[in-house]
Amino acid sequence: MNFSAAEYTRQVQEAAAYIKEKLNGRKPEIAITLGSGLGDLAEQLTDAVQIPYGDIPHFPVSTVAGHKGQFVVGKLEGREVLCMQGRFHYYEGYDLKQVTLPVRVMKLLGIGTLIVTNAAGGINTGFRPGNLMLIEDHLNLTGENPLIGENLEAFGERFFDMTVAYDREYRTLAENLAAEMDIPLQKGVYAWLTGPNYETPAEIRYLRTIGADAVGMSTVPEVLVARHCGLRVCGISCITNLAAGMGEGLLSHEEVKETADRVKVDFIRLVTALTSRM
Repeated sequence: MNFSAAEYTRQVQEAAAYIKEKLNGRKPEIAITLGSGLGDLAEQLTDAVQIPYGDIPHFPVSTVAGHKGQFVVGKLEGREVLCMQGRFHYYEGYDLKQVTLPVRVMKLLGIGTLIVTNAAGGINTGFRPGNLMLIEDHLNLTGENPLIGENLEAFGERFFDMTVAYDREYRTLAENLAAEMDIPLQKGVYAWLTGPNYETPAEIRYLRTIGADAVGMSTVPEVLVARHCGLRVCGISCITNLAAGMGEGLLSHEEVKETADRVKVDFIRLVTALTSRM
C-alpha cells in the first residue's frame, strides 16, 4: 500500500485528534505496547478509559488471539500511562506504515517514552521458558523497514542513529529494579522475522551464530519508528518457548499464551516498577 507523506501525516493527525477528544484533557506520558499473553497489565490501570482500535480513524484492527485490540489510558503508580492491549503485525497483511501508525500517534499525544514488550522464542541456550529478557539490541532480518519511502519531516530526520536504540538509562534501571525485587532478568539481542510460521531449526542455528538470543514477529518496526520520532525506548521479551530444534515437541501459539500467563505476575511487577521510576 502506497502512502504519500501528506496523506499519511493527515491520518496520524486525525487518529491523534480522536484519541485526544476521548481523553478529555488527560495527557499520557508513557506508552506500553503489550505482546501476546501480556495484556493483563492494562487491567492494573486505575481511572481507565478504553478506546477500541476499530473506533479510531485509520487504525488497523488486531486479528491475533490474545490481543484485545484497544488502547487503555489510566494511572499506573501515579503516572498517566497509555497501554496498547494488542499490536499489529506485518504478517497480518498490514503495510508497515499501518503497523507503526500508533507509535506516531503516541508522539502527537505528547508521549516521550515507549516500553515495548513481546512474547519471544528463546535461542540462547541459557534461557528457559518463563524467563524475562531485557532487550539490549535487535536484528532486522526481514529486508523490510517502515521508514522506506518519503521521509516524514514533521516526525524526524531521514538518517538517524541506532547505536543505542534501547535506552541505556532505562536498561540500567530495569536491571536494578529486577535485582531489588528478586526477579530473574536475562539480557540479549532480539531478532525480528516476519512470521507467521515459527522458524526452522536451521534458521535458529543461524540466528544463534550471528548473535541472536531471542526471536519474534514484532517490536522492531515499532522501535525504528519510535527512535525516528525521538521517543526513548525500553524493551522486554517474555521467553515463552524454546525456539525450534531446542526442545521436544512442536511449537504452538497456545504454549506462548500459557507461558506468558504463568509469568505475568513478575512481568507486571517489573513493568509497573519501571513506570514509576522512569
